[in-house]
Amino acid sequence: MAEPTRAIVRRLIDLAAPIVGLNVLNVLSLAVDTAMCGRLPDAEIALTGMGFAVQVAFLLMVAMFGLMIGAVATVARAYGSGDEDACNHVLVQATLLTVGLALAIAVFGNAVAAPLLRGLGASEQALAAGLLYLRPILAGTVFAYLNLLYASLLRGVGNTRLAFAVALVINGLNVLFNYALILGNWGAPALGLTGAAYGTVAAQAIGLAVMVTALGRGACPPLGWPLRLRRLDRELAQRLVNIGTPAAMDMIILNAGFLSIVGMLGRVDEMAVAAHGIGLRVQALAFVPGMSIAQAMGALVGQALGRGSEEDARAVARVGIAICGATMTVLGIGILLAAWPILSLFEIQAGTALGDFSEQWMGLLCLGFPLVGLFIGYGGVLRGSGATGVSLRINALGTLAVQIPLSWILGFPMGLGAFGIWLGFPLSFLAKTSLGYWAYRSGIWAQTGAKIG
Repeated sequence: MAEPTRAIVRRLIDLAAPIVGLNVLNVLSLAVDTAMCGRLPDAEIALTGMGFAVQVAFLLMVAMFGLMIGAVATVARAYGSGDEDACNHVLVQATLLTVGLALAIAVFGNAVAAPLLRGLGASEQALAAGLLYLRPILAGTVFAYLNLLYASLLRGVGNTRLAFAVALVINGLNVLFNYALILGNWGAPALGLTGAAYGTVAAQAIGLAVMVTALGRGACPPLGWPLRLRRLDRELAQRLVNIGTPAAMDMIILNAGFLSIVGMLGRVDEMAVAAHGIGLRVQALAFVPGMSIAQAMGALVGQALGRGSEEDARAVARVGIAICGATMTVLGIGILLAAWPILSLFEIQAGTALGDFSEQWMGLLCLGFPLVGLFIGYGGVLRGSGATGVSLRINALGTLAVQIPLSWILGFPMGLGAFGIWLGFPLSFLAKTSLGYWAYRSGIWAQTGAKIG
């Protein structure tokens, strides 16, 4: 018999609440950078360069995203089946893979940073500003990636509080370091965008040290930190790759959609690019509750499938999808009503080009929130069960066949400019959500999840 709905809601909330806090703190790291850089003398150039830089950093993160999804699905399955040794083995092997991946991204990313920024349409001023922020961030990739990995693994075994506590440390230090290094407070040098990057990397490094120490002292059994290195388990690595590769490709397509918008906006007005970056900060915060519920739901779905209960997995999925949709609808209405108080936090003035573009973009985002909430819920079920290939196909169709062509048609042939380019994004979720509903109802996710060892 499936677990009662009330019990499922309670479990989801207990698991999701710290995830909400963790995700809010992760997003606030960028929001703090943005708000403080908005007070620099050449704020518009700084914000534009940062907008381009963040898109590049997200693009280069796709492989890590795939590894995280593979690790969560695998460790949740092991935890659900009661195999504690397997849980710890996933921790060690995923750490080895993450370190190697982070070092590769640091080298490769810095080599291609400038061409990527130019390819997005950044002017020479915006490119120079973007590199000041992007290069140090890429150099410290290993700290960010390991923090993300450990937070994901903790979620897979049902412990979200430790990751939240570490995130509190990271974000508190991030505020202090950035306040000192961006604007030159407390006798520190005023490094501007470079200071924002240095402060963020330093905070992440200290947070990682706190996490490793906590795991080493047994803060979250069955996960623990072994003192000796181990060889790479090729079989497990292949399993993580098999699950994670479609998720990474999914992220590439998602970023292609965002990058296409940035590229199109760069050919309309660079202030629209800056507004897009600010809107993405607001969007990232707004998406936190829905994404957190979906992540908690994915972990519970994986655990249920690990103990062989498809009925429990379906019950969790039904409740989680409904909560995701309702939560995002309420948030969309609230943000739409409070647009200018929110924008004022970024020192954006009404009546300016940046202000007009920002208000326009936020309004379009909010109108799509109900569909986005349902789509996030379906995605949580697919990723939690390991059916990442299905998620990839849905996102590929919705982004490549709908969003990008529609944004171009509305923006240029139809002459709607930035408004039309942005409008293609919420409209694409009509297709994505419909396909997500079909995948959920078909049960293909449960069939895929049952095959993962």
